[in-house]
Amino acid sequence: MDMAALKQDIIAYSKTIGIDKIGFAAPDAFEEMKVRLYRQQELNYQSGFEEKDIEKRTEPSLIFDRPKSIISIALAYPSKMKTSVVSKKGERRGIFCRASWGTDYHAVLRDRLRKLEEYIAGKVSGAIFKSMVDTGELVDRAVAERAGIGWSGKNCSIITPEFGSYVYLGEMITNIPFEPDTPMEDRCGSCNKCVDVCPTGALVQGGQLDAQKCIAFVTQTKGFLADEFRDKLGNRLYGCDTCQTICPENKGKDFHLHAEMEPDPEIAKPLLKPLLTISNRDFKERFGHVSGSWRGKKPIQRNAIIALAHYKDDTAIPELITILKEDPRPVLRGTTAWALGKIGGRDALEALNRASKVEKDAEVLEEISKGLEFFKNDSETNIHV
Repeated sequence: MDMAALKQDIIAYSKTIGIDKIGFAAPDAFEEMKVRLYRQQELNYQSGFEEKDIEKRTEPSLIFDRPKSIISIALAYPSKMKTSVVSKKGERRGIFCRASWGTDYHAVLRDRLRKLEEYIAGKVSGAIFKSMVDTGELVDRAVAERAGIGWSGKNCSIITPEFGSYVYLGEMITNIPFEPDTPMEDRCGSCNKCVDVCPTGALVQGGQLDAQKCIAFVTQTKGFLADEFRDKLGNRLYGCDTCQTICPENKGKDFHLHAEMEPDPEIAKPLLKPLLTISNRDFKERFGHVSGSWRGKKPIQRNAIIALAHYKDDTAIPELITILKEDPRPVLRGTTAWALGKIGGRDALEALNRASKVEKDAEVLEEISKGLEFFKNDSETNIHV
């Protein structure tokens, strides 16, 4: 079989099914990445969402019998909404990061990988594949870098010359021996903008991320948010794009190549107050198709409460008081107590004082104290605790 011709045929076919970039890599162990991952583990910089076995993450032969190649794919996603919605007083909105716009990218990339598998299987008898997207064992970024999709930027994303870092990645291990492509030269150079503007200092240095501090990770946790992150959250409901939007390589990059990835503004930038009382069923119906829904509604609701505090939206006080009084979840009651203190006003103060007398949960009581403390420190009003 003419392997060079087969490779070109596959590249050509990939374009017809909506794969924007494709590259081929050797299946050797990712030794440099292995060292970095063990160092991350030592420093407790991992998020806990990744595959825990570092050997499996960096040794293709441990998850595939006698691998001969890895095919890496990339799909570009939009960086701007074609039509947007405005956040205004009384109708404040949160935001999902760009990677959660449109249909869950896991489903989109799996569809492309499945089609690619079927096509190659029709060309090569006995072809075997193992495909994965994000939640698989291998590190997508390491595979894409080796396959020449782009270079690994200081913002810990793969940056492509064509699409910047606004790309989703997936890969396919196979027993077909393709000629590997050449990795791309790093173009970050002396630029350090992403490290400098990271809201929480999670980018410790170029290419090294403390996931425990990363807002993209923080928004996905389910417990109380540490005080140090609350004012940094802004109106983010899921994820963070700061290290991408600041990147010079992303300037002017906005591609609308896949209908599935087009954001519905009312989903990508939803009104905050309705999120406070949304039912499980309604949440699943409205947001279940986006990647940002995978942790359920509780983190989104907690983040919405913090966003309302960020805006100091006093029109939300009645809804927040109801949560403080009636919600069975301590994390939401406690976060609401803190938010009421941030927003301020006589109704908020009275609600916190009432709650302090009936609340039984120790963590919620601590948050009520934090809320009341805002009034003690507020010299601009005549409201006192």
